Amino acid sequence: MPARVLVLFAHPALQKSRVNRHLATAARQVPGVTFHDLYEVYPDFQIDVPREQEQLLAHDVIVFQHPFYWYSAPALLKEWLDLVLEYGFAYGPTGTRLQGKSLLSAITTGGSAHAYTREGHNHFTMRELLAPFEQTARLCGMTWLDPFVIHHASRLGEATSLSPHIARYTQVLANLRDGQPAPASVTPPSIAKP
Repeated sequence: MPARVLVLFAHPALQKSRVNRHLATAARQVPGVTFHDLYEVYPDFQIDVPREQEQLLAHDVIVFQHPFYWYSAPALLKEWLDLVLEYGFAYGPTGTRLQGKSLLSAITTGGSAHAYTREGHNHFTMRELLAPFEQTARLCGMTWLDPFVIHHASRLGEATSLSPHIARYTQVLANLRDGQPAPASVTPPSIAKP
């Protein structure tokens, strides 16, 4: 039986997006994937917590798709995390409702892959910078999956240069749905250097 995949999408300025807009369009078209645009549903930040918790319970794999803002997520996704993953539901002695589900971060960065190394501009790896998301998954009893990262989003935007990234993302979502390993998210060497 296929896994039920929920993409929680958070982009506060989608009209300015170079990459996430195209990834979102592609994700909406993957059969068996539920696409949930948080900024579209909650432009006033008034999150319907019971509705969001029901969404989580109805799915097996949760994907946080967003641009990597200041080493974290856009404000609405942070608000969503603060409210929806509450004590007694997502964690704590009786907060076992998400145990056994999987969590994937699908993010874009403005910087190069090299910028996210010890020698690079940001001094930390993506794995290190995503540690709060990984710990959130662990606290909730979820399986943390290797993140899907597209670097140098600021240099992408043409349909031809985006095509391999879009194809890889849709394959990741299809694989998650089908219970198969997700393909690696590797930045092509042509844009990996600063």
